[in-house]
Amino acid sequence: MKELKNGVYTVEVSLGGGSGRAKIESPAELTAGDGELKAKICWDSPYYDYMEVEGKEYYPVNKEGNSVFVIDARLDRELAAKAETVAMSRPHTIDYTLYFDSASLRRENAAMPFAAIVAAIAAAVAALMLVKLIKKRKRNEK
Repeated sequence: MKELKNGVYTVEVSLGGGSGRAKIESPAELTAGDGELKAKICWDSPYYDYMEVEGKEYYPVNKEGNSVFVIDARLDRELAAKAETVAMSRPHTIDYTLYFDSASLRRENAAMPFAAIVAAIAAAVAALMLVKLIKKRKRNEK
């Protein structure tokens, strides 16, 4: 797999292992920058307080809502992961695997969204009309 250009992508991610009840959002946001890949892992629960992926420790990047982690990612390779949940009577660490599928990579559109373009055009037209109206009033006052 060739190196990705710097930018934000989406990629399908699979979660294996565990009890089969836990879920993560897929596709996940993947950021490429300076030769590194960072993936945003969003769990379906607010009770995950720690992750370890390929031996590296991670902690949630959010304080409210479901647990979110930003981890180092690799494409097309199963990554060994552990996650600690505090949803039960005492904390439990559960073994998982993560797989980021490069075939599903989609670059996020860096272009301005259509609605923003329409709003900018409308604002420009309104400004031109206002200038025209002011000039007309000044002419009429003379």
